[in-house]
Amino acid sequence: MARSTARKRALNTLYEADEKGQDILSLLAERIEHPGAQTPLPDYAIEIVRGVADHRADIDGVLNLRSTSWKVNRMAVVDRNILRIGAWEILFNDEVPDKVAIDEALTLAKAFSDPDAPGFIHGLLSAVCSEEKPLREARRAREEAEARQGESDGGDESAETAEPAGSDRSEETAEPAESDEDRAA
Repeated sequence: MARSTARKRALNTLYEADEKGQDILSLLAERIEHPGAQTPLPDYAIEIVRGVADHRADIDGVLNLRSTSWKVNRMAVVDRNILRIGAWEILFNDEVPDKVAIDEALTLAKAFSDPDAPGFIHGLLSAVCSEEKPLREARRAREEAEARQGESDGGDESAETAEPAGSDRSEETAEPAESDEDRAA
């Protein structure tokens, strides 16, 4: 229940920033410093808001790519921020199972959006899970394998920093090549 409340508070903060055209992190800082009549933001709400702010361009890009009907900037403000929370949990928070992220997004949509929103949100977040997340996990595994390979090579970076034979730097430092005439002499 505590995380559900945190998601709701994160949604309120993201919604307010979006509606006002205000920077998410500056609004978050205001809410943390001066909670006003509200109880202080839960730690998980702060984590969500910061996560969405840090990855917003990436999240919006994924949502635009996977959406078959609306681009993020055309979605209802509440819907796009519910989707941002769900996508952040799916793509960037390994502590939350994908099914829980989707179910929680649907709960928010049923409470705060119009009756058609839950179906749209479910479909889009399901596409993020089934299509986007495996691509990201494969990319992350490949990058980790490459990093391990680099470490097992003894950390020798000379192979990575060596210039190709035809580059300007290699011509400056390389010995001049012997021509056929020089070899004949």
